[in-house]
Amino acid sequence: MRLISFILLALAFMLTVNPVQASPVDTYEFHDEVTKIRFQALAKELRCPKCQNQNLADSNSPIAADLRKELYDLLQQGKADSEIVNFMVDRYGEFVLYRPRVSQLTYVLWFGPAVLILLAILVVIMIVRRKPVDKKDLALSSEQQDKLKKLLNDK
Repeated sequence: MRLISFILLALAFMLTVNPVQASPVDTYEFHDEVTKIRFQALAKELRCPKCQNQNLADSNSPIAADLRKELYDLLQQGKADSEIVNFMVDRYGEFVLYRPRVSQLTYVLWFGPAVLILLAILVVIMIVRRKPVDKKDLALSSEQQDKLKKLLNDK
């Protein structure tokens, strides 16, 4: 009876959980192979504004489908990659770029890790070069030695 209950529970779980994630399928026809490659590259470079960390090529959201269609239309109009990227950034902000441009708003993003690493190296150097402790400072006074002997003898 337990085995049957376990099998039914496992079957119900497998039916409710979809382990296969299908990627979006767009059937766009391109004039040449270069345009198709540009479409694929731009779809992988541009981030879906709705999704946390998915590009347009991998996202199943409706906004990503709309942006792929818009990307296709812009390529068919003969727009350059930089024009397309600028259009998307103007419309959706820097968030749509996986590699944001270097600007006043992104200095911390680009240079912050390097500054933190340099600060960590400076701290390590300062700790290593710190003045060594004098052994005289570590020595116990006669009063402290008497207390220590008393404590050790009590055990």
